[in-house]
Amino acid sequence: MKKYTNALINASSPYLLQHANNPVNWVEWSQAAFDQAKKENKLVLISVGYSACHWCHVMEKESFEDAEVAELMNKHLVCIKVDREERPDVDQIYMNAVQLMTQKGGWPLNCFTLPDGRPIFGGTYFPKKNWMEIIQKLWKTFQNDLPRVEAYAKQLTDGVIQSELVEATPLKKNFEEEVVHKMIQKWKQNFDFDEGGNNRAPKFPLPNNYLFLLRYGHQYNDKTVLNHVHKSLKKMALGGIYDQIGGGFSRYAVDYLWKVPHFEKMLYDNAQLLSTYAKAYQHTKDKLYKDVIEQAIHWLLKEMRHEDNGFFTALDADSEGVEGKFYTWSKEELKNILGADYTWFKEFYNVNEKGFWENNQYILLRKQTKNEWCADNNISNSEFEEKLKHAQEKLLHERNKRVRPGLDDKQLTAWNAMAVKGLIDAGLALQNNSYLTEAIKTGEWLVKNQINQDTLQVLRTRKNDVSKINGFLEDYAHCIDAFISLYTLTFEERWIDLASKLTEYTHEQFYDSQSKMFFFTDTNTELLTRKLEVNDNVIPSSNSVMALNLFKLGSILHKTEYLEMAQQMLSNIYKQMPAYGSGYSNWGLLALSQVQPFYEIGITGVSAQQARIQFGKFYLPNTIFSKGKAIETADNVDESQDLTILVCENKSCMSPVHSINEALKNIQ
Repeated sequence: MKKYTNALINASSPYLLQHANNPVNWVEWSQAAFDQAKKENKLVLISVGYSACHWCHVMEKESFEDAEVAELMNKHLVCIKVDREERPDVDQIYMNAVQLMTQKGGWPLNCFTLPDGRPIFGGTYFPKKNWMEIIQKLWKTFQNDLPRVEAYAKQLTDGVIQSELVEATPLKKNFEEEVVHKMIQKWKQNFDFDEGGNNRAPKFPLPNNYLFLLRYGHQYNDKTVLNHVHKSLKKMALGGIYDQIGGGFSRYAVDYLWKVPHFEKMLYDNAQLLSTYAKAYQHTKDKLYKDVIEQAIHWLLKEMRHEDNGFFTALDADSEGVEGKFYTWSKEELKNILGADYTWFKEFYNVNEKGFWENNQYILLRKQTKNEWCADNNISNSEFEEKLKHAQEKLLHERNKRVRPGLDDKQLTAWNAMAVKGLIDAGLALQNNSYLTEAIKTGEWLVKNQINQDTLQVLRTRKNDVSKINGFLEDYAHCIDAFISLYTLTFEERWIDLASKLTEYTHEQFYDSQSKMFFFTDTNTELLTRKLEVNDNVIPSSNSVMALNLFKLGSILHKTEYLEMAQQMLSNIYKQMPAYGSGYSNWGLLALSQVQPFYEIGITGVSAQQARIQFGKFYLPNTIFSKGKAIETADNVDESQDLTILVCENKSCMSPVHSINEALKNIQ
């Protein structure tokens, strides 16, 4: 029997449930919580985190589980716990406020507000003593100097409302190529040419950055950029940030070398990195990329998949209260498990000074690919593959006996949509039909569970067979993106119809006619303000995803109004892009489609589906596939042919061809 139980015991979020037995009287986000604060004349604490967050666990242990701290919090505050993955809208606003106050942010996010929700003070992690002092000081100031507190709250709230405002600029029809070049030239100054990524720590795997840089390098034949992309992807795949035994990437590395990960594994990272490594594999056919994709998908399907075909959210960094304990090894453990294989294994995986972490634990990482190792050690690839597989299986068997990191078993719509796209990209690049089948299954999961077929409203989250919380722009945008990908894979009209209908609904519910962008929340939001998410980050901004969706749909359906909306959105931020390339990389993909040729490839005939999949072997970033409008509107297409391919650019189609190689000549 637990000593304490608070209102979070009825929550579905694993993060909130982690706090259900704190002595703090936590409640979920609701209007009732603010009504209570007004009635009792208390300040509000909005404390935001997520289940895989290490420092969230630390602060909980130090402060929120402590009876003395809880007594102080309960006396002076109404305490609201928020799962940032369920409520990114709340997180956005109060993170923005804390960043305005402190010029930094992160999780746990702790923001104190007046009873009406206006922020007055905040920060991230606070040690126990400091935390108690802050609560007492804020309470005294609130009681004794309310006019000053009110004035500051107004100033800060105005700042939150004003930040990220976007002004509509005149619509561009012709985008200057020079803007994209300037973006790259400035960005190159931040490249780490030795270890890949940016030249600072921590290092995040930013999937969209590399998708853009790969495409830019390819289309402009910029060897510096291409070398940087492949160096980064290779170093990440060989580093400790990648789970060398079980597959999948951690959220980031704390150092320059991609060595020490922050051990949590997130669905959004791994879903997007499937796409990134798939495109890189199309570009070079590097076997390392293929291995990463196959191992990561094996992990996703084995450890992160619900039986209903949706994917779970995250794996914690900690097990038994220790960060990374599940993933690291001592020399003695490795010797006992591997026996004679330890001799070569310790060299291959750097069980030495390079791989040493702390407390006699080693992080497995590599300096070489398997091919490079085989060449240096005069061993056949097939023989080494067999030895390596056998050693990995032994270690996995032992690792599975350990206490596992916590699993956040809610399913998020946007992140599952990213997984659909990642599986499609991987299946096409590797010509693996089973991956394509898994993508379709998760696409069907989205349709069945997360989208109301009558109203087209999308729901954000699902847990214990219950879907809830109105979706945000990122949920709609990524679903539309996934459904476009499913259409361009299968040519089934239902997917493009659903993408089109969801786009119309999103326009009704989220579009801002002033800025000509999309709000993050729908028309029913009750927060301080409606935010516009514009900058690309680890997850690309929902506005950039939406702009690309409009461009793709406009191209497939020949809808000029969609194409112009995409151009307008890009016009609004185009001048800002050179200053901060990595923050506009998804916008950069749309820009490349404006300043370089972009091809619609229409395919028809009994072999159309087979041909579409075979096209997946090739890196064709400036293309979109369809079976419909391009063919329908062409004059000289003989649909009796087994295969007819029509390559079109800017509403002008070349002569029909009847083989993939002929079509490739028209594109290249």
